[in-house]
Amino acid sequence: MKLLRFDGELGSVARLFLFVSVFVIALASFFGAAGAVTGNLFLLRLHPYLFFIGFGNLAILILNRYLTAAIYPELKINPFRQVRYIYLVLLALGMITLAVAMEWPLLKAATGLLLMMVVAGPIKEIFTTLSVPKIWKEVSVRYYIFDVLFLLNANLGLFALGLKEAFPHQGIIPFFVTQSSYFLGSSFPLSISVMGFLYTYAWSRSSRRELVKRLFSLWFYIFVGGVLLFLIVILAEYYLGMMLISHFLLFGVMALLGSFAVYIYHFFHKNFPHPALAFLLSGLALLFATSAYGIMNIYFLKGIHFGTIPPLPVGRMWIYHSHTHAALLGWITFSFIGMIYIVIPAIIRSNSLETLRSELALSALLGGSAMKKAFRQLTVLLLSATAILLAFFLENAPLLGFAGIVYGCAVSYLSVNLRREMK
Repeated sequence: MKLLRFDGELGSVARLFLFVSVFVIALASFFGAAGAVTGNLFLLRLHPYLFFIGFGNLAILILNRYLTAAIYPELKINPFRQVRYIYLVLLALGMITLAVAMEWPLLKAATGLLLMMVVAGPIKEIFTTLSVPKIWKEVSVRYYIFDVLFLLNANLGLFALGLKEAFPHQGIIPFFVTQSSYFLGSSFPLSISVMGFLYTYAWSRSSRRELVKRLFSLWFYIFVGGVLLFLIVILAEYYLGMMLISHFLLFGVMALLGSFAVYIYHFFHKNFPHPALAFLLSGLALLFATSAYGIMNIYFLKGIHFGTIPPLPVGRMWIYHSHTHAALLGWITFSFIGMIYIVIPAIIRSNSLETLRSELALSALLGGSAMKKAFRQLTVLLLSATAILLAFFLENAPLLGFAGIVYGCAVSYLSVNLRREMK
């Protein structure tokens, strides 16, 4: 078996990451679809854990590290250590599946503890290799490294959630440790990495680099600070603060979406239609939808204490589900597929990070056939994601199940398309 005879090459790790991450997203989609059609509570409870624990940790431990090391080569990548990270994340997926199936909350806590230990390694490497001034010097590195810190916090949340479920009457674990807060906290690391990627491979190449650098530096404080402040006002149940911050972030997303649309129009006009950029634009569009659903969420949240189950009135739960799925299936997955279409070919072609460090990162690294198929894949993903959101509004389980299966198959095609191209 090839995985057991790992050759220690960077390109081999990239291939393994591609296969496992795509498998995890597709599996979460299939389980969610099956759960919606059959009403199986185990599948409905498990599928978000699969996404956040599997893809969430893999994306930050592997892909995020490639992006950071491409800027600072002193952050050397150990392929054997990265393979161990992948196996440990797979072990965590097995543990959380057993914990949910058997209702063993202490095993859920142990899963969080394991992932905390895994993430602590890269954090130690980063801060023993790079000084804080050097980290702050590069705007995109701020985004990337804050993501690793947020991931540690998310895994701490899983650990605390398991303990709270095991000892519900103990007052040690804060009241705000719930499944909803864990999933909310786990989505932020992935979101911040995408912002750093957009700056590195799009706006930083603008003719007005200094202005763009200042704007993205400001957006870092607004986005990260706004997210943290938003969490505080949610916990304080400060309704006006939630509305103000959510609208402020929405306007920022609108500015990003509009300016990125202009950017790729000029890029496509001068170069060629790059599918990765189309995926990233679609991700931003669905981030706009996520923000809009979030504001609707807040509107109907008034008068409901945080941690209440369900978090919204039963007749409005479609808004909550649309908000979360527009974020996961839309903004996060679409954006990371776009990132993968740039990062993985760049690494495999050169078996190094050199292409990512050069202007060739946005060149035609894929053949014409693979790029056309990527655009078709994007079309299917957009249609199925839209059908999923529509199914929540209509409360149509068969449509939700069918669209979820189509979505999972379309995600799986990423691995097929790239593996054929990278032979």
